This record gives sequence, C-alpha cells and structure tokens, in this order.
Amino acid sequence: MADISKEQVKHVAHLARLTFTEEEVEAFAKDLGDIIGFAEQLNELDTEGVEETTHVLDIANVLREDKVHDSLAREEALKNAPAEQEGQVKVPKVLGE
Repeated sequence: MADISKEQVKHVAHLARLTFTEEEVEAFAKDLGDIIGFAEQLNELDTEGVEETTHVLDIANVLREDKVHDSLAREEALKNAPAEQEGQVKVPKVLGE
C-alpha cells in the first residue's frame, strides 16, 4: 500500500478548494493509498512484447469524403435570421461596456 499523508490530502483539498473534517482527511488518506497501491500492482506485470494501445477496441475515425459544392447564398442564409445588419446576423449585446 502506498502511503499518502494527511498533509498531502489537505494540500490537494486546499488546491481544489475543498474543506474536509479531520475524520474525512484520515479516510481519504487511507482510500487514496489503497487506490495507488492497487495501481502500482500493474508495475509487476510483464509487458515485454505487448503493443501499446490507446483503446481496448480496434477503432478508426470514419470520415466522409471532402467534396467541394456551392455554398448557401448570403440572402438565403439570412432569410430566417431574427435581425440582420450589414449582411450579418445581428444578435443582442452580451457583454457590457
């Protein structure tokens, strides 16, 4: 089991802007130590000859063919806009000055 100190838990809690009771800090120190200890068991595995992978399934991106075609005319694109100004969609002001 990896040793995680209460000070380390408090430091991470401070960085995350979390507040814990002393009992919670002790419980997290034990739980996090158990989790890290479990993950460290992976270091015991023989991975010689095992190909690296980023996903458990053999997947690939499926992309459509990029074809050039005519664009929508500006007038057609602005036809359903609630408001238009100088050939662009006019929207309400979001940020103040």
